[in-house]
Order: sequence, then C-alpha cells, then structure tokens
Amino acid sequence: MSAPLSKCLIGGAILLAATIAPVTCGDAFSVQREQMVRLIEERGIRSPDTLRVMRATLRHLFLAPHLQSRAYEDRPLPIGHDATISQPYIVALMTELLEPAKPHRVLEIGTGSGYQAAVLAQLAGHVYTIDIVPALAQSARQTLRRLGYSNVTVRQGDGYQGWPEEAPFDRVILTASPPEIPQTLIDQLARGGRLVAPVGRLGSQELVLIEKKADGTLRRRSVIPVAFVPMKPELR
Repeated sequence: MSAPLSKCLIGGAILLAATIAPVTCGDAFSVQREQMVRLIEERGIRSPDTLRVMRATLRHLFLAPHLQSRAYEDRPLPIGHDATISQPYIVALMTELLEPAKPHRVLEIGTGSGYQAAVLAQLAGHVYTIDIVPALAQSARQTLRRLGYSNVTVRQGDGYQGWPEEAPFDRVILTASPPEIPQTLIDQLARGGRLVAPVGRLGSQELVLIEKKADGTLRRRSVIPVAFVPMKPELR
C-alpha cells in the first residue's frame, strides 16, 4: 500500500512527500543554496526579502538535469537558444534594486528559464514576463506552472514592444541588454516606478536603474559593469 502524501511548499513549489516519517521541507541542494546566499550577502546584498527568496527558490529546477549539480555556483549557466540563467548575485542585485512589493505589477523582458520571474513572484503581486524565443517561453511557462507560481503570466513576443494592454507597470526589469532602453518600456513604467536593465553592446554594458518620479521626470543611475546576452527584436 502506498504511503499517504503531504504537501510541502518550497520556494513557491508545491512538492509531494510520503508521510512515512514527518515531512521535512528540504532538498538535496539546501546546503549549496545556503552557501550561495552567504556569498551574495558577503558581496553586499542587504535586503532581507531578497535574501529570503534567494534562499527559498530552487534554482536547480530551472536547469537541465545535467547542469543541476552546478545550480548554486555564482555564475551564469546555459539554458539553450544562446540564452543563460543569470548569475545568482546579479539576480539578487537586480531584485534588490527593483524593490518589488506585494501591490506591484512587474514586467520582465527576457523570461529565459523563468528563475528571475520565480524570485520576483514571491515579492510582487503579479509578474508579466515575455521571451522572444517560443521554446523558452513555453518551457518557462511549464516550469513555473509545475512549481506553483500562479501569479506569473508568460508570453512569447517582442520585448521591445512591452505589454501595452497590461501597462502601466510598477516595476520593469530587463534580463537582456538593448543598446539603449526602449522608449516603449519607459512609457509603460508607472509614475513612481523603477526600471532595472543592462544597457549597451557586448563589452561595454552597464546595469542601470531608472526611477520615474511622480511628475514623470526620470532619474538614471549606473550601478556596475555587466555582461548580458543582447536583447533582440522580433523579425517581421
């Protein structure tokens, strides 16, 4: 006879575990994940909410099986289609700069594996995320659904166009680098909102924070040099 099952919530993922013994909501990578969080904290991440969700989000489940043993290294890893899952420190830094909160509606350009969306979904009200690659959008949608992230909507499309029917957004984040931030995305940012993005061409990119003030004026600040894949427009 099979054992009864109990639901175990880890980082937004509803996992089922046999209740032969008391359920412990752990996993095989919990030690590595804790080491990852300690490293990004040592590198300057201070937001308790950001550290909490980085500790809770199961990065290995957003990677192919042969890469899962490397999931908690502080480096980007390939996810196919010339895309990567971002370095954990960069995910944490961009999340901290974005300052997402429960009332916020977030637009993400560049879904990739879905990992950044999963991190944001635990802090914001709803995440709308776009990827130009159909296979990546489909895979991320399936992964996020399987892990129980019900407040993330994934769509395949051109990130340069944003998501006009759902605008404005309280927060906007780009996980691929355009030569310059598209005006369309700035227009879709609500007043009082924040936009975080890598900007520039390969070899000369910087992470940028843009704040849109209540009167609509913009404040721009460069944070650190970065290296992201280029943001590509959809071919028409």
